[in-house]
Amino acid sequence: MAIVEVVKYNGKPTDMTWKYPNEELGTWTQVVVNETQEVVFVKNGKILDILGPGKHTLSTENIPILSKLINLPFGGKSPFKAELWYINKACNLDVKWGTAPAIQIEDPKYHVFIPVTAHGQFGVQVGDSRTFITRLVGTLTSFNNDDMVKYFRGLLVSTVKDLISEYFVSKKISILEVNAYISDISEELETKLKPKVEEFGINLVNFYVSAIEAPEDDPAVKKLKDALAKKAEMDIIGYDYTTQRSFDTLESAAKNEGSGANLMNAGIGLGMGFGVGGKIGNEMGEISSKMNTNSNKKEKHTVKCKKCGSEVDANLKFCPECGASQVNVCPKCNHEVPEGTKFCPECGEKL
Repeated sequence: MAIVEVVKYNGKPTDMTWKYPNEELGTWTQVVVNETQEVVFVKNGKILDILGPGKHTLSTENIPILSKLINLPFGGKSPFKAELWYINKACNLDVKWGTAPAIQIEDPKYHVFIPVTAHGQFGVQVGDSRTFITRLVGTLTSFNNDDMVKYFRGLLVSTVKDLISEYFVSKKISILEVNAYISDISEELETKLKPKVEEFGINLVNFYVSAIEAPEDDPAVKKLKDALAKKAEMDIIGYDYTTQRSFDTLESAAKNEGSGANLMNAGIGLGMGFGVGGKIGNEMGEISSKMNTNSNKKEKHTVKCKKCGSEVDANLKFCPECGASQVNVCPKCNHEVPEGTKFCPECGEKL
């Protein structure tokens, strides 16, 4: 049987807990615990004591419960089996996390589904060594940062997804604008995750979201960014999408042969629809109106009054100036006869 005299920590700096490999101990064994550590003393699956910083001898004086669990046949110096767990209680601020694969979230502003990834880091500190050992470590020989992320990945991803989705909806912001709100999201995530992590004896310290991103090569992201770039261009120039479409229609009509009437109608519609094309539409509307008016007018023909010589519409039967009749009549039957007729077509009277 090996005789253990001094037990010291020999784990890695990133280990949150480390189990001393030799379980053959004795009441002569001394355990050295550093300032930022605690040692959990376990025998037969039960935690007997938690040793703080300093040098401890595993004796019945320091751990009274030992006298009930071991026999003392060797003059007070008895060998026994037990486990020693070193717990590092220093803050570890470099635990990385990320949501891989991407989370599908509907953009609340543009109503398109976009894959979103989030990543960052957080700090942890063992708050309750007893809870940490019994609920999280179990029978592992060590527990480090990677184990922490692995155990809490599901909790992290589900909480991050729910909170980011809720945040977008409540603030009505686009996923492409979210990085302006990273600080607020980090604080809310830390507030929600803290009580859940504390159930395992761990204190969450400084939870950070480094970035929330959408993949540049995703078709939905590319389409949305192109649309936003086009909108920004229109805002700078000073017109909207409807105006742009109308200009496209005019340009298309102008390229087609025999499309003069279509072009004019497009111009009139443009003038009626919005201010940018108002001048074009008004001018084309006036041209169209004049064309319609002229086409409806009858040609005017005038003659001189037979009595006063005034200009009289050829369609009038009496002069509007002197009232004289402007038509020829037969002196016998008073029937109207055309100008230059020699005989009346009704009675045959010579004119």
